[in-house]
Order: sequence, then C-alpha cells, then structure tokens
Amino acid sequence: MRSTFTNIEISKRSLFTQQAALQTTGHNIANANTRGFSRQVVHMVAARPIEAPGLMRSDVPGQMGQSVEFDAITRVREQFLDKQFYNESKGFGEWSVRRDTLEKLEAIINEPSETGIRKVLDGFWNAWQELSKQPDNLEARAVVKESALALTDAFNHAARQLKDLSADLTDNIDVKTSEVNSLLGQIKSLNHEIYRIETLGNNANDLRDQRDVLLDDLSKIINITSVEEEQGYTVRMGNVELVNGDTAVPFDLNMVNANYVVDGTGNLNSGELFGLMYSKNKLVVEYQNQLDSLVSTMANGINSVHKQGYTLKEPTELGQDFFVFVPQTTPPTSLSERMRVNTVITNNVENIAASKATYTDANGVLKVVRGNNELALQIAGIRNQKFNFDTSGIDKIILNGGTFDEFLRAVVGEIGVQTQEANRQANNQQILVEQIDARRQAVSGVSLDEEMANMIKFQHAYNAAARALTAADEVLDKIINGMGVVGR
Repeated sequence: MRSTFTNIEISKRSLFTQQAALQTTGHNIANANTRGFSRQVVHMVAARPIEAPGLMRSDVPGQMGQSVEFDAITRVREQFLDKQFYNESKGFGEWSVRRDTLEKLEAIINEPSETGIRKVLDGFWNAWQELSKQPDNLEARAVVKESALALTDAFNHAARQLKDLSADLTDNIDVKTSEVNSLLGQIKSLNHEIYRIETLGNNANDLRDQRDVLLDDLSKIINITSVEEEQGYTVRMGNVELVNGDTAVPFDLNMVNANYVVDGTGNLNSGELFGLMYSKNKLVVEYQNQLDSLVSTMANGINSVHKQGYTLKEPTELGQDFFVFVPQTTPPTSLSERMRVNTVITNNVENIAASKATYTDANGVLKVVRGNNELALQIAGIRNQKFNFDTSGIDKIILNGGTFDEFLRAVVGEIGVQTQEANRQANNQQILVEQIDARRQAVSGVSLDEEMANMIKFQHAYNAAARALTAADEVLDKIINGMGVVGR
C-alpha cells in the first residue's frame, strides 16, 4: 500500500531544495561586486524513486518518484580562461614596468627642452667661441668657467637621478619579492584548507575563489603555471616548483637572482618582477653607460687640446686637464657623477689656456701671445668634430663616429623608440587582459538580472511546494477527522 504521508515527505524535500537554491541566489547577489567571486549554482537531482511493494513485482506501473534533492553546490568556472589570463597578465606586468622606467629615463634626459644637457652643452661651446674673440679677457674666461661648472652639474645631476632610479627599482624588487613570498604562503594555506574541507565531501567554493584571486595577483608579478592536483594547486615558475599542496618554497632575492637572465631565457622570464630586474640591470645601466661614454670622450678630447695651449700665468705655463674625475667611492659611482672642473681653473681663470703662440722677449724670456686665440678656437671647434666614443665596459654604444650633439640626439632617439614600443606593448597587453577578464566574467560573473529571474523561479517553486504540503495536510485531516466513527 502507498503511504499517506509520502506527499508530506515529497513536499518537505522540495521545500529544503528550493530554499537552498534561494539561499545560493542570495549569496550570489550579495557578492555581485566581490572581486574574483564565481557565481554558484545548486545541482538539483530527482530523489531516488521507490517501487510499491509486491510479492513478485510492483503492480504499479513505473516507479514512485520521491521529490527532489540537491547533491552539490558548485561554482561556475572555466580553467582554460584562467590559464589564458595568467599568460597575458604576466606580459602586462612586465611591459607596464618597462614603460614606467623608460618614461622616468625620458624625464631624466629631458630632451628636447630648453633646460636639458644639450642646452647646457651648447652654452659651453658658445663660451669658448666668445673667448676666442677676446682671449685675454678675464670676464670671458669667467664665462667659460661658469659654463663648464654648469655642464658638470648637469652631468652630475643626471647621474644621481639615474642612481636614485636604480635604488628605487631595487626597493621595488624587494617589495615584489616579499609580495610573491606572501602570496605563495597564502596559496599553500588555502590548498591545505580546501583539501581538508573537500575530503569531507563538501565543495569549498568561496575558498577556491580566494585562491584563484591570489593566482591572478601572482601571475602579474611573475610568470606562473598552475596544475590542480589531489592536494591542491601545484604552482611553478618555469621549471621551479613554488607550491605543491601544503608546501611552499621560500621566495627571496637569491631565488630571483638565480632564475633571472637578462635575455629572458631563465625561469623568471616575465611579469613585474622580471620587468623591474630588466629595468635596473639593462635599461638604467645601459643609459648610464652611454652618459659615461659621452663624458669620458668629451673630457679626454678637451683635456688633450687644453694641455697644448698656454695660460696667462708668468712664467709661461702649459694648460692642465680642464676636466678631472674625483676618486671612486664606496659604493661605486659613475664617471658622469665624478666629473668636475679642475680646481686650478675654478680657483683662477688665468689657468684657462686659450693661446698656442709664444715669443721670446729681449731678455730671452719665453712669453705667451695673449691675443692669440688658436687654442680657444680649436676647443670651440670640438663641437663639430666626430669622435669614436669610449666603449670600455659597454655592451653596445648607441652611436660611434659622430659629434657630441649627434650622440645625445641618438640617445634621446633610442629612449623615445623604446618608450613608444613599451607603451604599445603595455596597451596591447592591457587590452588582452581586459578581454579575457570580460570573457571570464561572462562565464563566472554574477548577472543581477539572471539572479533576480532565478529568485522568482525558486520562490514560486518554494510556494508551490508549500501549497502541496498544505494539500497533503488537508487530506490527512479529512482521513483522520472526517472518516469513520471511531471516537465519536
């Protein structure tokens, strides 16, 4: 015989299932703006049916349905899109850092402008040109001295700015390294917690979302791949295993240096951290080397000419080095930061050589022809002279066989091209990241319109189940209180 109470059980199961669906819908709506949240769905299945009792077989056609149940609450997530996001995010992180560094280098070089190195250099050559017009004039010599001081100050300042930029990149490398180590530790902890919960038969949906957000953040800093295994995600950087289940390796500067190769062939080959290392060890160093090459070649060229002429001093004296370099310090400093005007010139402008002509007076004493401007013109003419620039300790010289002005133009042009390329790459990567994230949101994101429709659907289902329960109650009331005469 069929049980009269079966309808109550069927309605109860339906109420519980629809209530779970309503609660899950409310959870989705509540987290509509939560970063990384994946919408969740209740997986409903028909309850296991039973057959009406019979000696040999049921005499009721088919099986008796036993309402509805839910066997899981799952999140909607597509791992393929996650892996695409990781691949594009690392490129965006790297090129964003490169673009930022190159823009700062452009600001340091500050060309073309009315206050950059080229303007100061032009003033230096013009001062020598003016000196050639009146080589024995002390005021004209003072202008040469001041223009030379302005030139060395400009080189010194640019070098210090490059050193500060390098120090800033070093600090950022430390910060990003610590951030990676923290993220790896959190992923390890979540692996352990998710494994513990899911071995009990539950789905740790919200914890999985938190772990995926951590991987999103990590993928922008370093290049990673992740594989989901029984005890959680296994995360690798190239061939280096960073996380395996509830185990994570310490991530420090030693690991960064051991896996970084400037051409990108190491295990660390993309992401913000690679971009910072490349910017510090390649971009900043390269332009510091170009500046040092310019300074070294200029100092040697001017000094060699200056020592061929005569000062205004008596007895007659040959000129000394016009530019000098102060001794190296600890930590080491660049040539352009150590460049100075010789103190014998800053202390007395008569020590500036401008003449190359001498004569012997009636007493047989060698005298300088003070009105001779041969050496001043020769130094002024250096501005149009082509040089083979100093390449010692430099991987690549931007320009060789050119004037100082052409060299500076080449440096500025190189920075401009690299900045333009970095800006293009960063913008392209940003577009790709945003497109993939939009596709992820289309799959996993919460649509309030859809959730409101679901809420109405589940609410009506719940109401219908409650009405069915009321009907079953009325049937039982009729059977118990309205049928038979027992108790009357």
